[in-house]
Amino acid sequence: GRVEVYSGDYSSGLNTLLDVVNNGPYELEDNFYQVFSAFHENGPETVLAYQASSNDGNPNGNNANYPDRLNFPHGGSPFGCCGFHQPSQNLVNAFTVDGNGLPLALSAPNAWNNRDENLDASADVAVDPRLDWTVGRDGVPFKDWGLHESGYIRDRAWAGPYSPKKTIYEQNSGAQSNVGWNAAHLHSMNLHLYRYADVLLLLAEAEVEAGELENARTIVNRIRERAGAAAQGPGTSTDNIAVPIDDPSITWANYKIGLYNTPWVDQNAARQAVRMERRVELGMEGHRLFDLRRWGIAEQVLNNYTQVEQNRREYLSAAVPYTGPHALYPLPSVQIELSNVEGEDRLVQNPGW
Repeated sequence: GRVEVYSGDYSSGLNTLLDVVNNGPYELEDNFYQVFSAFHENGPETVLAYQASSNDGNPNGNNANYPDRLNFPHGGSPFGCCGFHQPSQNLVNAFTVDGNGLPLALSAPNAWNNRDENLDASADVAVDPRLDWTVGRDGVPFKDWGLHESGYIRDRAWAGPYSPKKTIYEQNSGAQSNVGWNAAHLHSMNLHLYRYADVLLLLAEAEVEAGELENARTIVNRIRERAGAAAQGPGTSTDNIAVPIDDPSITWANYKIGLYNTPWVDQNAARQAVRMERRVELGMEGHRLFDLRRWGIAEQVLNNYTQVEQNRREYLSAAVPYTGPHALYPLPSVQIELSNVEGEDRLVQNPGW
């Protein structure tokens, strides 16, 4: 179903994904936090996951999340290094909502990305609660590790004030490795490659392309209703890492999330709502570039993004424009050479390479 939708075969994808939803063993977790918790793994939302283990006898921790070691908050954090894979200002701004708790990017398309400064705990702006499960922000509890602080960031002028969060385990989960280089970065938390919320949003996308807009609205509302089930809590104990979004302990954010209560009648508007929901639901999980490519809007979106974001982040100052060849990967030259039969290359290089 995923391959069919990604290839643009929405009709086949619709049938396949409907079969999965109607007959498969999958279901959404009760709240969004559980999807990214070392306390709660291999639950009903897991379709495919990268399985990891720690403290299993390997002297270097090689069976833990070894390739992800650099993508933790930096020196002033409990993890000691290394501050890579930081969220952008554009992504953080995407979680802001309007008075109805719906994405500001849809209701105010010319204003939602105007904020250049740090959206920290002092910011008086309503946000989707998924923001603080996705991004580490100053003054906001970082799961159960305490407040995210300035030391979590390697170089703010270079890459901004935010940290990745979805791939970070809880302090009291017992997931951390005791051995290996950067042992604090080696852990046993499984990381999702494909989860049921992604299945549902791909189905919603296929429903939009089939003209079944109300089916798509029902699915998106289901995702948003789950998103409102819990927000980042104080994290002073395992029991209050996740709390209701209106819990009185929350002083660092104004969490607000609403449903689409008006019938969807415009296909393009419905398409934009589904695409926006993919962005905030799956943020920092590695899907965005591939979504933009398959939708045929990567060049427009990424060049607009860079034009604004390079004035916010020094590391983007030398970014080159996204052009046609970036839509495909190049085929390795050796594979083209090996494909030669009787003087004819059976593999042809992708355009632009």
